[in-house]
Amino acid sequence: MNGGDRKIFLDTNMLVFANIEEAPLHTFALTALQEHEQAGTEMWISRQVLREYLATLSRPQTFTPPISSEKLALQIGAFIVRFQIADDTASVTERLLDLIRQGPIGGKQIHDANIVATMLTYNIPNLLTNNTEDFKRFSHLITVLSLDASIS
Repeated sequence: MNGGDRKIFLDTNMLVFANIEEAPLHTFALTALQEHEQAGTEMWISRQVLREYLATLSRPQTFTPPISSEKLALQIGAFIVRFQIADDTASVTERLLDLIRQGPIGGKQIHDANIVATMLTYNIPNLLTNNTEDFKRFSHLITVLSLDASIS
C-alpha cells in the first residue's frame, strides 16, 4: 500500500451517520471510522463537508430533530481537530472546472464533483460514502468505497 492509499476522504453522510446515534447505519459508520483511525489511515474532509454537515443537521431529518447551534459548533470543532481539512483553493476550482468540461455535470452534481476535485487536488485516492451511485461517474479518477464494503 503506497502512502496515497492510506488516505481516505469522508463524505458528509459518514460524519452524520457516525455522530448521530439515531441515524441509519450509525454503528457501521462509527465502526468504519474507528477501524480506519486504528489502521493509521489519514482521514480527510473539506470545508464543503463541514458546511453540508451543518446544513443537514440544522434542519429536521427523519431520524432526528434539528441539532442546536451550540452542539453543532462543538462537533465541527472536534472534526477540525480529528480530521485533515482540505481547503477550497484556486486549484480545487480549476479541477472542478476541468471535470465540468469533461462531461455533463450540473445542479446538485456540482457538489459531488467538487469533492472529487478536492480529492484530486490533495492526492486523496479513496472516498468513503454511502452514496456510491452519486460518485460512480468518477470511478475512473477515484476509488469509491461503500460504507458496508469498508468494514473488515
